[in-house]
Amino acid sequence: MLLNPNLANTFSPPVMEARRWLEGKSFSSDLPLINVSQAAPVDPPPEAMRAAMADAIMCQPETHLYGPVLGLSALRDELAFNINRHYGAEVTAANIAITSGCNQAFAATVATLAAPGDEVILPTPWYFNHKMWLDMGGIHAAALPTGADLLPDPDEAAAMITPRTRAIALVTPNNPTGVEYPADLVTAFRDLARARGIALIIDETYRDFHSCGGAPHALFSDPDWDDTVIQLYSFSKSYRLTGHRVGSVLTSPARLAEIEKFLDTVTICPAQLGQHAALWGLRNLDGWLAEERIEILSRAQAMRDGFAPLAERGWKLMGCGAYFAYLQHPFEMRSDQLAQALVDQASILALPGTMFTPEGDKSGAQQLRVAFANIDATGIQTALNRLVAFQR
Repeated sequence: MLLNPNLANTFSPPVMEARRWLEGKSFSSDLPLINVSQAAPVDPPPEAMRAAMADAIMCQPETHLYGPVLGLSALRDELAFNINRHYGAEVTAANIAITSGCNQAFAATVATLAAPGDEVILPTPWYFNHKMWLDMGGIHAAALPTGADLLPDPDEAAAMITPRTRAIALVTPNNPTGVEYPADLVTAFRDLARARGIALIIDETYRDFHSCGGAPHALFSDPDWDDTVIQLYSFSKSYRLTGHRVGSVLTSPARLAEIEKFLDTVTICPAQLGQHAALWGLRNLDGWLAEERIEILSRAQAMRDGFAPLAERGWKLMGCGAYFAYLQHPFEMRSDQLAQALVDQASILALPGTMFTPEGDKSGAQQLRVAFANIDATGIQTALNRLVAFQR
């Protein structure tokens, strides 16, 4: 069988791999499975949004047709207004493309920046789909290790830049660690990227669950922001639209012209139903989203508050925020072995740090990601109790 070697050498999707650990297994009512492997809400969108979506299906015939490659103009306008309000910016629809999810936003952005043999700097632990896309394109993912605080160091990044470096990609609030990058750190990376003539990609999928009440950084207060900064965003987590795949890219109009080529070739246009839902959400769900943010922040706090018994057993809470807690375990076994043992012995499905770090990375072998979007404070405490009881 003929295969593209770049694709063949790309690792399997981690969430799908973890789901295969459940095959042939059953879980008792006394110890039901707690699935903290995927960072996605399991509840549907709020009922009023679903009603608006039903109306779009029944009453707006254009919902079923091809739409603009860069997305509905009304959604682009509304998102520009939202960004300006959120960040104190002055962007317009001419800076925005709507994409089929934030993963496609990253793929489209990288397609405009890098060719096979080029490289993009990714702090580790990294978001595995970013690494996978770079691998598929023959683009080197240059791993930038983070310290105990899980924050990347701009000076270390500067030392890694080569003539083949095209971008630095940051995720904040971070997936997988939950850590929020301070505004001055984000600015320092922008300054580095600008000085070295490369792009700064900032994936803000979880921006609506940031603990900061205001703008999390000041990048868009710079009138020349689009010479360096490319922001990625997702409606999927904020409005529970994961199945409808709606994301965005914020960048210069010139880069959008190149992104349009990619999007027209891959999907022709983003699905219109999800776009109508996102537009309705931006216009109507500010109060609801504020409550969702409070709930997610309370879950993060429940993780912190309940962690002491685990700490006494040698575990460490390395990062906690947005949808995630990132743990360091005390066992001699590798985290990929631990994760599978937790399925069998504790009925917990979590992802090992080996899925977020380069092959052979010793830190990843000691780490575990817990995504708590799907469990409330009671569920978090139950999961913590099971980890405390786990013996190896």
